[in-house]
Amino acid sequence: MKSKVYFIPVKESESIPAVSAKTKHLLEESRVLSFIAKGANVAVKMHFGEEGNAGFVKPEHVRVICEGISAKGASAVLADANTLYRGQRTNTKDHLVIAAAHGFTKKNTGVEVIIPNDSQEENTIDIQINGKFIKTAKLVRLFIDADAIVAISHFKGHLMTGFGGALKNLGMGCATRKGKLMQHAEVAPVVYKKKCTGCGECAKVCPTQAISIIENKSVIDGAKCIGCASCIAACPFMAIDVPWESGAGSMQEKMVEYASAVLEGKKERVAFFNFALKITKECDCLAKDDPRVSPDIGILASNDPVSIDKASFDLVIAACGKDIFSELHPHRDGKRQLEYAHKLGLGNLDYDLIKL
Repeated sequence: MKSKVYFIPVKESESIPAVSAKTKHLLEESRVLSFIAKGANVAVKMHFGEEGNAGFVKPEHVRVICEGISAKGASAVLADANTLYRGQRTNTKDHLVIAAAHGFTKKNTGVEVIIPNDSQEENTIDIQINGKFIKTAKLVRLFIDADAIVAISHFKGHLMTGFGGALKNLGMGCATRKGKLMQHAEVAPVVYKKKCTGCGECAKVCPTQAISIIENKSVIDGAKCIGCASCIAACPFMAIDVPWESGAGSMQEKMVEYASAVLEGKKERVAFFNFALKITKECDCLAKDDPRVSPDIGILASNDPVSIDKASFDLVIAACGKDIFSELHPHRDGKRQLEYAHKLGLGNLDYDLIKL
């Protein structure tokens, strides 16, 4: 049986109030929040954007969805986990500051913003899944303890997974820093000496000081490297990359196994919104404002994370007239995450697209 994916088109020229109105219409027509029970505690999984980035889903649109949850008599919180790479989202204090700077406050969204400190044991939980790669997933407890999860994702490209949407928002986004490290393990970047100019941009962003400049070339200390891929994103000359089949491919499957841990026992109590707007080459973790690489598509809603990501991918490809993600990240096959998630029973690759 195909899953239903609801879709409302949005053009780049449309104002924030107009897009919020469309978000409300999508919410009402799709009824993807119909499972939410009165009195339920709902974790709204967000990505608040890194400093200098503008690709994140706007708080005005998030408020509409939170109001839809409140209308069910449920309570919601906006939540995210801290990051592995160097930036303002590595710790709770600074993460809350950047979230507020981007407009994610109770005043603007109607709900509290919570970013648990995963260095405190009471904020973490281990979920045993016995997957091909992950035996025990290390997750932020808030998402597991919630009665329901609503994931609001910015659909865009990604330097390690080809593209990122609902599955990445759950799998990588709900993991503790230790869990993120498990997913990045064995992702060892290499320096292509002929391309390297020794500019040092990679060393500046490395969170573990694993990179040195020796004889005007970058050198990565494998013993210190945690595989966060910050250096790949920072290099202006594309002189650093990860051999796809020696870790980067399996990273997608680890991420999906983490998503399965988050969804365990909650498959009937989840909803997903993908905002395929301001689609960029890289994710919102980069501390810069990436330009669009595709026309704006619109907003999608579903109760199936695989179908909504597949539909988002298909719509972008159709709008661009080519596989823009493969062109931007030629060694990253983003469809691998979809196929593995389907194999694990997280959702369907076949869907009915219902255009509003």
